[in-house]
Amino acid sequence: MSRFAILGGAIVRGGALVSGEAVLIEDGRIAAIMPDSAVPGDLPRHDLCGATLAPGFIDAQVNGGGGVLFNDSPTVDAIAAIGAAHRRYGTTGFLPTLISDDLAVVREGVRAVDAAIAAGVPGVLGIHIEGPFLNVDRKGIHDPAKIIALDDAGLASITGLKHGRTLVTLAPERTNPTMIARLAAAGVIVAAGHTDASYAEIRAAIDAGLTGFTHLFNAMSPLTSREPGAVGAALADPDCWCGLIVDGRHVHPATLGIALAAKRHDRFMLVTDAMPSVGSAEKSFQLNGQRITVKDGVCVNVDGTLAGSDLDMAQAVRNAQALLGLSLPEAVAMASTNPARFLRLEAARGAIAPGLRADLVAIAADGSIAESWIAGVAAFA
Repeated sequence: MSRFAILGGAIVRGGALVSGEAVLIEDGRIAAIMPDSAVPGDLPRHDLCGATLAPGFIDAQVNGGGGVLFNDSPTVDAIAAIGAAHRRYGTTGFLPTLISDDLAVVREGVRAVDAAIAAGVPGVLGIHIEGPFLNVDRKGIHDPAKIIALDDAGLASITGLKHGRTLVTLAPERTNPTMIARLAAAGVIVAAGHTDASYAEIRAAIDAGLTGFTHLFNAMSPLTSREPGAVGAALADPDCWCGLIVDGRHVHPATLGIALAAKRHDRFMLVTDAMPSVGSAEKSFQLNGQRITVKDGVCVNVDGTLAGSDLDMAQAVRNAQALLGLSLPEAVAMASTNPARFLRLEAARGAIAPGLRADLVAIAADGSIAESWIAGVAAFA
């Protein structure tokens, strides 16, 4: 039985920074929270040395990392490599994300995630299938040749995961509420993205079971005076979840600030949309036959089209504070508590509380990650 106490720094708990407390870990879970002075004398102690202990970050959109793109290598080894690259930035839970591809690749990716979870690869929570059921008019960097309509074959391909969560990003106007309802009934978390849907089309999708919006503002119909579009529907609905890429380039900070003023903060979550360059010294890679290069902190093709990001979750948390004026607990909630709830994992992850998994990060004074733990096991130091 593994038992130890973490102490010696503030704790992000209950939406605030709490000092003078210790977190007791037992067999991969948080057993108790108590005053530092109450920690049993014979219990091993881990000193934070002034760092801040926070729930581990959960990233619902990770295309790659460590030089690996999930589409190019939908395997257990690739998932492990991607997870290892992101752990140094505080990501203790993630969804390997497939960009629009052939259904055979989708099925291969689903099998790989199932196998990775069964094998105990640290941090894997499921799969995010971003396409190919998108609107070609809002394709962004997605290959238009891969974009298809959602039919029964597609539905069968994306509902095959046996372990973990399945998140699917689709364009609601390219399918119908009945199909969305079938996905929701199968346990799939459905999000709108790469969509040119009208407000009415998005509302119908929400009524059918859609609960999220992938990278709000990017690759979706905007809010205008007489047509609220996908953005307007996302901000008007009090319950839907919105992913935000906070790198200062995908969306202007003022625009993000307007979104935060329009809707309660606990329905926003930070995502990276990370590409293979994250955690890698190599800052260029191939995507659908195109050369993608990191320039000024963002991934672009030769035409300057955005192609995912070079963002990691630790930087996203720092940016949320610096660009959006959020406190550290507010930014951490968007990186941990909120995505856990979106993925329906809040009973096990996303907060520091007794009974939850000991997925934790130690945040240094400069916002970098000093240490991380997955189920109480050191994942990065």
